[in-house]
Amino acid sequence: RLTLSNYQNYLSFIFAIEEINKNPHILPNISLGYEFHNFIYSHWRMLENSFILLTGQHEIPNYTCSRQSKCVAVLTEMSWGTSAEIGPLLELYRFPQITFGSFDSTLTDKVQYPSVYQVASKDTYLALGVVSLVLHFHWTWVGLLITEGHKGLQFLSDVRAEMDRNRVCVAFVKMVSTVTVSYLSATQKHHILTADTSSVNVVVMYYDTDSQTDANYNIWQHSVTWKVWVTNSQWHPDLVGRNFILDPFHGTLIFSHNHKEISGFKNFVQGATPFKYPEDIYLIMYWYNNFHCSFSEPDCILKNCTPNTSLAWLPLNRFDTAMSDGSYHIYNGVYAVAHALHAMVFEEVQCPPMRNRQMMVFSTWQLHPFLKDIQFNNPVGDQVNFDHSRKLDSEYNIHNFWNFPEGIRHKVKLGTFSSHAPYGQRMSLSEDMIEWAIGITETPQSVCSDSCNLGFRKSPQEGKAACCFDCIPCADNEIANDTDMEHCIKCSDHEYANTQQNRCLKKAVTFLAYEDPLGKALAGTALSLTVLTAAALGIFVKHRDTPIVKANNPAMSYTLLISLIFCFLCSLLFIGRPSTVTCILQHTIFAIVFTVAVSTVLAKTITVVLAFKATAPGRRMRQLLMSGALNYIIPICTLVQLTLCGIWMGTHPPYIDTDAHSEHGHIIIMCNKGSLRAFYSVLGYLGSLALLSFTVAFLARNLPDTYNEAKFLTFSMLVFCSVWITLLPVYHSRKGKVIVAMEIFSILASSAGLLGCIFVPKCYIMLFRKEKYSVYSVKHKTHFGSKNT
Repeated sequence: RLTLSNYQNYLSFIFAIEEINKNPHILPNISLGYEFHNFIYSHWRMLENSFILLTGQHEIPNYTCSRQSKCVAVLTEMSWGTSAEIGPLLELYRFPQITFGSFDSTLTDKVQYPSVYQVASKDTYLALGVVSLVLHFHWTWVGLLITEGHKGLQFLSDVRAEMDRNRVCVAFVKMVSTVTVSYLSATQKHHILTADTSSVNVVVMYYDTDSQTDANYNIWQHSVTWKVWVTNSQWHPDLVGRNFILDPFHGTLIFSHNHKEISGFKNFVQGATPFKYPEDIYLIMYWYNNFHCSFSEPDCILKNCTPNTSLAWLPLNRFDTAMSDGSYHIYNGVYAVAHALHAMVFEEVQCPPMRNRQMMVFSTWQLHPFLKDIQFNNPVGDQVNFDHSRKLDSEYNIHNFWNFPEGIRHKVKLGTFSSHAPYGQRMSLSEDMIEWAIGITETPQSVCSDSCNLGFRKSPQEGKAACCFDCIPCADNEIANDTDMEHCIKCSDHEYANTQQNRCLKKAVTFLAYEDPLGKALAGTALSLTVLTAAALGIFVKHRDTPIVKANNPAMSYTLLISLIFCFLCSLLFIGRPSTVTCILQHTIFAIVFTVAVSTVLAKTITVVLAFKATAPGRRMRQLLMSGALNYIIPICTLVQLTLCGIWMGTHPPYIDTDAHSEHGHIIIMCNKGSLRAFYSVLGYLGSLALLSFTVAFLARNLPDTYNEAKFLTFSMLVFCSVWITLLPVYHSRKGKVIVAMEIFSILASSAGLLGCIFVPKCYIMLFRKEKYSVYSVKHKTHFGSKNT
């Protein structure tokens, strides 16, 4: 079909022939001629033109009427329809066929197509270039519009593989039937853009020759002016005379083969007029339609035309003087035939003289060896050959259409793509030069789901493509330090996630230090109670000769007060940075001094009970009380506890440990118990002593006396047991520094309970109620016969 693009191909064909005929170095003294045949899409008309090409007439097949001259090769675009109709017929005569359409890998089969030669460069990396452009703009949701045919299917396979490799999702795939597949395609309505395409802002279109009519018409009918179209150089918009401001293809990005500009071609096109080529009917009609000439039908000539008119006067949408890929391939194809003829003529000259040197007569099949091995550089220096294995993978130029009112269009080169460049440098693009579609003021986005920000990960949507996802926040102590991360990164035990969950921060080492408010409070309390206990000890020592001190067994009272001092002081071992020594001393000293204190309470309680039971003379309990056997209770109980602690320290002693999970952003340094079995054995033994002491004291609480020691012992052990029983559930439900603080609190509270319940009332009497000394002494004599207990 004679469209503007096809007519430029025709002008390129004529330009190459005239340039060769003027070149004295190619086919000297021989002029190239040509025939031009327009293959209309009808099976019979195609065959008719083929017969005319081969025989000079179409009435008698296999008979040549051309005696003066005949064609030696044919240049054809070789679309699907023409190759199926013309190719087999030309192959019968081994007629050389040079194709200037896009490269077709199926035509490289020399068994099936021995007479076909392709000028075009390979499109091996076209899919890679398109996907690289898509990735450059971060488009991940892309539609595909592909023309039917094996080239389109091959591109579809290549581009989908590249998209899958680079995680670009295909929103839809629409196949467009070609004119040669469906004769009624011009009248049929193909719903290319439907509801499932509305979410896509970028569409990749692959066009093969003569297949764009349906797609252009359908897209124009839907007035889709907000899409970004990415296509190949075979696409040619047929929008003559339209206002391109509302053009749906405004801002289209086009990949074309990179080739140098042919010198003189623009001047040749501008000089092509119907007055220079009066036999060119198409040029005459074009002049008539565009330059307001009058047409004389009888003479078939133009009249009253604007003087000095040329194609250069027209806007680019009417006629583009820049050489297209197809025109460039035609130019190289003509030169390839000329070089092959030149080589054949030169070989013929080297042969012995023939009878008639006036006319060289040869068959078309004789040109094949020269075409097969042809390799040369065209006038602008680009290499041309027909061997597909030696063809260089071409680079691509990326163009953009700038549209203006009054049907003015400008094609701008934005950059290049080269598959041979290092990764990351393959594409060079000037983004500031891009003219996007109408209504788009900045780089458009085409994604199924917005990117997940830092701190969020992608969660695939069930039944949808990988590019469609939800963004959910990372779990605790996990981060996402990049956008669109599929999995969050877990921070190490020595790190923690910040509040935004995009960075792992180093945890601060912490422990119950003296500088902490809690540490200060506990240490101050421990020292205060230590001083108070020491004061009580001083009061008891000062008043050692008083009846109230003598009545409470001074030796055991002193032992209990000294053990309580150490109980208060041992709590200081739990404060500060733990070390191996402090971890061992914490629990051993705690166990021993509390065992001494509790066993002393037990001994005092038994002593009180025996004192009341032994009032009758001659009783065995009196002998036991007088023998001093009760004094062995404290060392025996303490020795058992020392044995348990020795076994504990000898097998699995406490050690320094870290807790990275109890407090956010902190690593707590703490003492690990080592053997929990040994630890609970020590606590169990201590608890057994405390329970025994409480039981004995409870049974003796109602013994008759004005100052009943058993009541105070009962209350002290009640407080002691209550504190440690309350600690157990809290101890197992808390972690970190809280456990240490609760241990210290329990030590201080239980020790303070013993101090307060046993010694504070006595100290109060000795300091503030001295008049009770005598009363107590009298009553004491009444019960015990002037003997101190």
